[in-house]
Amino acid sequence: MSFVLVGAVAVELQPEKENLDRTFSQTVFHIDFYQRSYKWSEEPVRRLLDDIFFPFDELWKKYEALEPSVSNITERYPWYYLNTYVTNTIDGRVFVVDGQQRLTTVTLILIKLYHLAIAFSSERRSWIESKIVGHSGDGLNFWMNHEDHLHVLRALYAGTPADDIDTSSGVTALNMVDNYSLIAGYLDNKLSDSRRFETFAVYFLKRLVLVNLEVGSTDVPMVFEVINDRGVRLKPHEILKGKLLGQVDKLEISQLNLNELWDSRIEELSFYGDDVPDDFFRTWLKGRFAATRAAGRRFDGDYHREMFTYEMNQLLKLEHDAVAVKKFLLEDFAYYSRLFLRVQFLTRKETAEYEGIYFNGAVINKLDSQASLILAACSIDDPEEDAKIAAVGAGIDKMSTLLRLQGAYSSNEFLDRLFLVAADLHGQNSAEIPDIFERHLRAEIAIRRGIEHPGAFNRQLFNTMTVDRLGSRFTRYLFARVEKYIAQGMKKEMKHPFEDLVTKTGYKTGFHIEHILSYNDENRSLYGEDDERFEAERGRLGGILLLRGRDNISSNNESYANKLRSYANSLYWNETLRSDTYKSKKDFADFIREESLNLRSLESFGPQELAERHELLGEIVQRIWPVLASTTSGASPTETPELAIDEPADA
Repeated sequence: MSFVLVGAVAVELQPEKENLDRTFSQTVFHIDFYQRSYKWSEEPVRRLLDDIFFPFDELWKKYEALEPSVSNITERYPWYYLNTYVTNTIDGRVFVVDGQQRLTTVTLILIKLYHLAIAFSSERRSWIESKIVGHSGDGLNFWMNHEDHLHVLRALYAGTPADDIDTSSGVTALNMVDNYSLIAGYLDNKLSDSRRFETFAVYFLKRLVLVNLEVGSTDVPMVFEVINDRGVRLKPHEILKGKLLGQVDKLEISQLNLNELWDSRIEELSFYGDDVPDDFFRTWLKGRFAATRAAGRRFDGDYHREMFTYEMNQLLKLEHDAVAVKKFLLEDFAYYSRLFLRVQFLTRKETAEYEGIYFNGAVINKLDSQASLILAACSIDDPEEDAKIAAVGAGIDKMSTLLRLQGAYSSNEFLDRLFLVAADLHGQNSAEIPDIFERHLRAEIAIRRGIEHPGAFNRQLFNTMTVDRLGSRFTRYLFARVEKYIAQGMKKEMKHPFEDLVTKTGYKTGFHIEHILSYNDENRSLYGEDDERFEAERGRLGGILLLRGRDNISSNNESYANKLRSYANSLYWNETLRSDTYKSKKDFADFIREESLNLRSLESFGPQELAERHELLGEIVQRIWPVLASTTSGASPTETPELAIDEPADA
């Protein structure tokens, strides 16, 4: 008996040294829910084979002439340590807590040795076979009992060609078949004659040693967290699974399909990337339990440990509480993981109802934290989920856009602000969400621009905005939104995909920023040859357009009259400068009248026209991102709460 220190707890372990002949003899090993799928790839499998054959090859050179009897080999070939595996016995069933990657690979090696024994007509065929399967009244029992993939083991055991084996049961099945093919080729090369095969078979079963550590049920979650296979390091969500399910009776896990629920959601999340399952848990924790960005940072690392700290356990109550764990899995995890998946989808596909989500995530902000706000806004099985998703997406888009257009945006401060917004979203209905965002928008303008009680969109601040202060990507986004607005008003499709306008920047086919006022003597004279004033004015947003690469190159430093020609058949916003845009277009005329916009063609372009166009752009901005008439009273959103974890209103 010995003890291992896990965290601050001494856990009793019962190590037992055994060779493979003993390991695979009478114990059926069940794959515990703690274990990840069989994920060993070529590299760890080949490394294991190399590790086994390195000492064997050296000894074979010395003892090749010996008769390959068990006694000769056990006396002369030293034992070789293969590593440790951890088991836990419940109701007479032995579960592998750690080590199934290696044990499964050893089983695949045994299956290949079995087929070689048949090929060499070896008398050790039955002995090797007995290390793979046991016989009972129910038929064959594989010692490594991958219950969901037994058909794969049966096929490999029967010698079915790899291409004919059904691997639809998952990644474990795929890796079993792939790794068996690797092992088969490796052993065919290494064991090409009968005598060498016979010697290796005995060496493999009698001299390769494992140490079995049997742990009690209550110690399994702790042991699982610190003991890992030599393969890929466990991810936080894999450890969290063990810590949670380890508290629930195995019968209930089966009855409630908790393992299936977990695995299916993790697989769905992993569709968007291997790190997305952990992104989900961090996003959920930040959205539900962090009132400030500083408080949210505690979840950036080992969140699976943070969830079981004393402070967090006061909220989650997951420590030594099977009832709370079941509730968490069936309610919180089930709902919020599905909601997070929905946000991932909406971030990648533009939809009319949730366009803000797409704009924030894929187009302009690349903002991962919007999912955190959506999870903060929605309660479990929220009947207003659709409305809240749309409102949060629109709120973030409006807030980030209007802050930029008023010179009040800083990426770090904006992320800080979003945590304050998230804290205010808890327990609110969808109708209140726009007001929450607008209050925080005003508060941020007040802080960044030093204005007491500012409006959400201050035209004086906007009037001073120039393209060089915004950055090219956001400028393209702004005019892409204007283009979308104009196209809808004309009841036409956009001429180019929205995302292309923002992200496509190639020399010939990308979209580039165009100054209507080219740098030439004619335009400089309009500003009294004052180059400093001219440079400042020509960069105002009213004098900016988007043009495709070739058009932008051709317009270069032309006069305005010549530029008007290049604006034909370009973007709708550009074409509104031309008189032919307004001829015989009733839908467009109706749109201009209904929106009360001063949209008109301009035959010349100087200081007065630039001011008019900038004013018009401001009006359009307010149509696209409308400002609320007023905000409700409440606690000032400019105040920063203490760095602490706040309990959500519906927790």
